[in-house]
Amino acid sequence: MRHDDIVPAWEALGTRLDVDGANSRIWRVGKGEPVVCLHGVPASSFVYRKLLPELATRGMEGIAFDFPGMGLADRPARFDYTWSGLARWTLKALDAAGLDSVHLVVHDIGGPIGFDVIRQIPERIRSLTVLNSLVKVARFRRPWVMQLFVYPVVGALSTASTRTPLIIPFMRRMGVHDGPRNQELRAYGDLLTRQDGGAAFRKIRRGFERTPEFEGRIIAALRGRTFPAQVIWGAQDPALDMARFAPELCDALGLEAWHQVRGKHFLQEDAPAEIAQLIARYRDDAPP
Repeated sequence: MRHDDIVPAWEALGTRLDVDGANSRIWRVGKGEPVVCLHGVPASSFVYRKLLPELATRGMEGIAFDFPGMGLADRPARFDYTWSGLARWTLKALDAAGLDSVHLVVHDIGGPIGFDVIRQIPERIRSLTVLNSLVKVARFRRPWVMQLFVYPVVGALSTASTRTPLIIPFMRRMGVHDGPRNQELRAYGDLLTRQDGGAAFRKIRRGFERTPEFEGRIIAALRGRTFPAQVIWGAQDPALDMARFAPELCDALGLEAWHQVRGKHFLQEDAPAEIAQLIARYRDDAPP
C-alpha cells in the first residue's frame, strides 16, 4: 500500500471525536480496561497503530487520539499549543470520549502533557507507563535535528521535506529500526503536514514550556501519585538518551529501574508486543 493510501485507511479505522476548541479523531481497539495512549512529535496516534491491537489481545481497550495541530485533528490558527494548553484540551477529550478511570501511556512531549493531566485528575489514573519522554524540562535542549523545525524559514523548509522521501532516512536514523515499511514512514510526513503544511506543528514546537514552574508542577504530581508506574525505554534512541533521561524519570516516579526494549525514539514501532505485555500487568485481573 502506498503512503497516500495508508492515511485514508488509518482514518477509516477511527471515529470523529468532538471536543470544545478543536475536534479530533479517536481509535478504540478491544474491550476491557481503557488504556489511553498520548503521542508526541513529530508524530500522531499513527505511532500507536501496532500497540492498540496488542493491548486488545491482552484483554484491554487500546485508545489513542490526535492532539490538535497533529495527525487528523483540527489545526485552529487560534489555539493554545503549549503543553498546558494541550493538557487542558486532553481533559476535555477524555470527557468527550466518556473515559473516566484510565491507564495512561505517554511518549515524547505526551509525557509533560500527560503529567500535567495527572496533576489535575490524579484520581482518574489507574496506572502510568512512560515511553522515551522527559520530566526535567527546564534544562531540556532540543537535539539539533529537531531544533531545525523551530526557526521560521528553516523550520518551514524542514517540515515541508517530511512530505518527500527524505523522511525515510530521517526516521531510520532517529526513530525506528526495521519495524515499519518505507511507505508507512512516508505516512508520518503526510499526517504531519496535511491541511496547513505543518504550521500548527511548528507552533507546538515553539510552545514547549521549559520553565522551572512547569517542571515543579509536574514533578510534584508524579511524586504524589498513588497508582503504579513504570518507565520503558527504546534503548537506541539518539534523541532522548536513555542514560540521561530514563534515570530522571525514575527519580521523579520513585522507581529504582526502568525496562529496556529494542527500539529508537519511536519504540512503539519495533517493540509493540513487549510494551503491551508490560502494560497488561496493571490489569485488575492480571496474575500477580
